[in-house]
Amino acid sequence: MAYIEKDLVMLTMNRVRLRDLGLSIGRYETGKYNAITDIPGVMVGHVTLSEQIAEDRAIRTGVTAILPHPDNLFREKVLGSCHVINGFGKTVGTIQLQELGTIESPILLTNTLSVPAVLEGTIRYLLDQNLEIGDTTGTVNVIVGECNDGYLNDIRGLHVRPGHARQAIQSAKSGVVEEGCVGAGTGMSCLGYKGGIGTSSRIAAFGQRQYTIGALVLSNFGKKADLRLPGGGVLPVSSPDPDKEKTPDGSIMIILATDAPLSERQLGRIAKRAAFGLSRTGSYAAHGSGDIVIAFSTAHRIPHRPEPHQDTLPYAFLREDGEWMSRLFEMTAEAVEEAIWNSLCMASTTVGQKGRVREAIPYHILLAGRV
Repeated sequence: MAYIEKDLVMLTMNRVRLRDLGLSIGRYETGKYNAITDIPGVMVGHVTLSEQIAEDRAIRTGVTAILPHPDNLFREKVLGSCHVINGFGKTVGTIQLQELGTIESPILLTNTLSVPAVLEGTIRYLLDQNLEIGDTTGTVNVIVGECNDGYLNDIRGLHVRPGHARQAIQSAKSGVVEEGCVGAGTGMSCLGYKGGIGTSSRIAAFGQRQYTIGALVLSNFGKKADLRLPGGGVLPVSSPDPDKEKTPDGSIMIILATDAPLSERQLGRIAKRAAFGLSRTGSYAAHGSGDIVIAFSTAHRIPHRPEPHQDTLPYAFLREDGEWMSRLFEMTAEAVEEAIWNSLCMASTTVGQKGRVREAIPYHILLAGRV
């Protein structure tokens, strides 16, 4: 698909996804929405905070919630795992996730200094849902991930409050996912351009069944000099240096979902493969980059309280067949890479804190890299 210059101007005004530019990643088909919500039951919600509060102070932040299913997650947990590509991050809840292999709360994303507020808001939401928490049963493990949006956002203002976490959870829905400058992605930067929320999915046959893998990213990493275009090209060296302004190394949160019946160990293997999709865009997991992956499967629900007579729980998992697992690995890498590109393609130019500007990636750059 080709675009003349006038078309590119219109597309810049109305941001579109990578495939709308005639570009695609990999060889597997996408799901209906090309989103993490292609896994039945998975829902995504955002609360976006964007306000100019003084001449040099701007709120550009928010909260994003990912729900593995629409029912009570504390009472019906899902199997999950996590992987740390580089640990310069402030996530909450991943230690217990790694130990027990279950997810019992919505997964929340926000900015670095708002993790405590989002944690409180999610805990209060779950306490209201489950009167037994902390009384007749144990406490709850909430998962919150973050990236530093302080370049565009007044991060010291702590503008995200506990109620925003509840709003993000309650606004979650299936179907089309909002991308770009929304929710936790409102103030994020990626590869020298405006980043934020992006999503993608892959679907393939496994014997007589079809399974889907979906990725949602909060992209906030890298410089223009790092960028690797779809098809493998790089940006031409420009003068003056486009990265002369020193900014933090940044981070990325990657959430993976699948309806394939995978064990928590298998999900851990899937989570590790997200690194390959990330690296294809140009990331090398810099010293100050927090690159965290959380993966879950919706195939099984783990009851908080099994029936008294249940000494064992009967779950079946996908066989550890080399071809099948490798297929899932490739699908994961493809979905993560395209999700990152969608986060860039859908983000619009943003003026933020201290008048700083983060421009939307120009589409002609992406089209020039086409092979």
